[in-house]
Amino acid sequence: MKAGRIVGRVFCSRQYPTLDGKKLLLIQPMDWETKADKGGVVVAADACGSGSSEFVYWVASREAAVAFKDLPPVDAAVIGIIEGHQARDFRGKA
Repeated sequence: MKAGRIVGRVFCSRQYPTLDGKKLLLIQPMDWETKADKGGVVVAADACGSGSSEFVYWVASREAAVAFKDLPPVDAAVIGIIEGHQARDFRGKA
């Protein structure tokens, strides 16, 4: 899973039938620790009802398609909304 921020939405006049009713979002991938942008913007299908500017986690490749019952032809999918995160440093630092 990867972290990202919703930065926009994609609107289509025609699309593959199994994409009907699915929201397509623009995600800016980001670093978990610093929340800095990481790479270019990605188009992803929304599987969890996320909205503008929310921090989300998403998957790519085959995992993206299996997030939906009808297996649409998608390369990325938003599968959760990040409310916050906490991590402990296990590298021997306090």
